[in-house]
Amino acid sequence: MAEKKEEEVSKSFRDLGVCEQLVEACDILGWKTPSKIQVEAIPHALEGRDVIGLANTGSGKTGAFALPIIQALLENPQPFFACVLSPTRELAIQISEQFEALGSGIGLKCSVLVGGVDMMQQAISLAKRPHVVVATPGRLLDHLSNTKGFSFRTLKYLVLDEADKLLNQEFEKSIDEILKALPRDRRTYLFSATMTKKVGKLQRTCLKNPVKIETSTKYSTVDTVKEQYCFVPAKYKDCYLVYILTEMSGSTSMIFTRTCEATRLLSLLLRELGLKAIPISGQMSQTKRLGALNKFKAGECNVLVCTDVASRGLDIPSVDLVINYDIPTNSKDYFHRVGRTARAGRSGLAITIFNQYEVEWFMQIEKLLGRKLPEFPAEEQEVLVLLERVSDAKRMAQMKVKESNGNKKRSRKGDDDDNEDEVKKYLGRKNANGNKKSKR
Repeated sequence: MAEKKEEEVSKSFRDLGVCEQLVEACDILGWKTPSKIQVEAIPHALEGRDVIGLANTGSGKTGAFALPIIQALLENPQPFFACVLSPTRELAIQISEQFEALGSGIGLKCSVLVGGVDMMQQAISLAKRPHVVVATPGRLLDHLSNTKGFSFRTLKYLVLDEADKLLNQEFEKSIDEILKALPRDRRTYLFSATMTKKVGKLQRTCLKNPVKIETSTKYSTVDTVKEQYCFVPAKYKDCYLVYILTEMSGSTSMIFTRTCEATRLLSLLLRELGLKAIPISGQMSQTKRLGALNKFKAGECNVLVCTDVASRGLDIPSVDLVINYDIPTNSKDYFHRVGRTARAGRSGLAITIFNQYEVEWFMQIEKLLGRKLPEFPAEEQEVLVLLERVSDAKRMAQMKVKESNGNKKRSRKGDDDDNEDEVKKYLGRKNANGNKKSKR
């Protein structure tokens, strides 16, 4: 067994059957050796098999499906060759960036179709007949229904990334409609960190004799992440959060909340205390979300306060700390959140804060993990030294939220214009009209 493991570790992309041109592209991106999911999936994909890949988040799933698709495209270049579906806009943009980086030497063209961005600009992008379309389900369905001349009649590859999330009620109807519009003669890949009954149902309906690759046999997090909990009285929750951030000062942190409103309030509270915090949530316009993400990636802000919109697939390599400010009500979301740290072999810390009303949810997470988590060391007396400052900061934050709600209509247009450059940068719309408003 040890010999087999050693053999897997020593494999190169060349050994997996990846062509020389793509091996060089991997090298430029700093991909020296393939990850476990890539070692297992790429040879089967290159043989033309349908693939179901289950692996921990942060394990290199995008490379596992992008490399075989680009290699097949090299052999048979044609427009609308592949479609990748993603549950979130940010993940769609990130996937397209990886495709473009890997295919830069062959002039690969990629089009991103996501909500919150002008449909006309996307239609112009589709008219240029890209090789790969990366999309969120709702916006792709809009274009299949309304954009003249756009169809997937010649599509050869379909990928569902974060497949379990794509099959939730929110997307299920759109996915069914999209599948009806695709040719049956195609290769299909399902990739996810978790397997659900719906993923199993989909594999029966749209995959032909798939090979199932499971690099993680149960719900688990990567070995390099240290996980702890912090059991706190509900009324001191903010105080404990600030204490943890103070103890971990200098770290790049992601804080997960349950609601969009909480991201705004919490980021304002932290800013009042001198921390460089920025919010990201589904209620923000696409331009503002991209702007926030870009600032966090660039290191201008070192605390990102977010909802689960940022828990899926986003690759921000330098995240040191993940804090579950609100414990996830769906236990499986815990693994996606924690997967934002300790990526690509790095180490990281994840702390889950919960109160007396949330014990059952925490116990459910421990049950899925199959182990007990250690407690984060925090003496209540030390924590409560911060209480007065935190209470004052919270009052100020609440006042600002109230004021901004009153001014929302007047400020919305200005916010979108300020961030127009971010959208152009990410979506490659260099010739876009800067004065055109994004559709919501």
